[in-house]
Amino acid sequence: MARELKEVQGIIFKRQKFHEADLLAKIVTQKNGIITMIARGALRPKSKLGASLLNFSFGTYVIYSSGQGLSNLRTYKNVKQFDGIFNDLTKNAYASFILDLADHAFIEYQNIGKYYDLLFYALQKIDAGTDPEMITQMVQMQLLAAYGVAPELRHCVICGKEQGEFDYSIKQGGILCSQHFYVDSARLHLLPKETAVLRTIALLPFERLGTVKINSATKKATRKAIDRIYQETIDLNLKTKKFLDELNLSM
Repeated sequence: MARELKEVQGIIFKRQKFHEADLLAKIVTQKNGIITMIARGALRPKSKLGASLLNFSFGTYVIYSSGQGLSNLRTYKNVKQFDGIFNDLTKNAYASFILDLADHAFIEYQNIGKYYDLLFYALQKIDAGTDPEMITQMVQMQLLAAYGVAPELRHCVICGKEQGEFDYSIKQGGILCSQHFYVDSARLHLLPKETAVLRTIALLPFERLGTVKINSATKKATRKAIDRIYQETIDLNLKTKKFLDELNLSM
């Protein structure tokens, strides 16, 4: 496939040294999905490319690409950075996990559509100081669909009831109303308000991310619930998640 010069808009989220002076960087883009770029000579003192590839930088990158494999970074325009995330360990940990989660949900060059907006908005909110734990839980719940395991949260999976008390069933793939709790003895046994939070953050338009405020006990319960949902349906083993968990334990 022929290489062509193209401009992509996106967010840098991983980088590593490649050979003596080159850099490999991953970027999540609006229209071209996740791309791995090679920046030749980016680590040389006089190169300007390296500064544009710091994690949580975003802007326009001009690349040679064939739509598969490595793309070559030629230059960049209007690159800025989420400084609040870059300079804060906790924000950095949450943002890294969010982008790592997205990286595992899609193959390279796959158009990720609305999920780019979700990710960008989430980073904006974390950068600005909105509770990163709550933002991360929202992204986790909304990314389940990208993994092909979107739960049914609008109504009971058995009878379709939309109002009342509910619990979450991993086995049934969604919520159960109180009349059908007996269907799954291994349901998560959440309090009604905890299930309500899971429903809200999964169904909330991303433009309203950060508007949900809950107490620390509920937030801890929903975090444990989401962790179980991911473990039992997707079974990822991400270093960014392990680091985030360690960070939370030490706080």
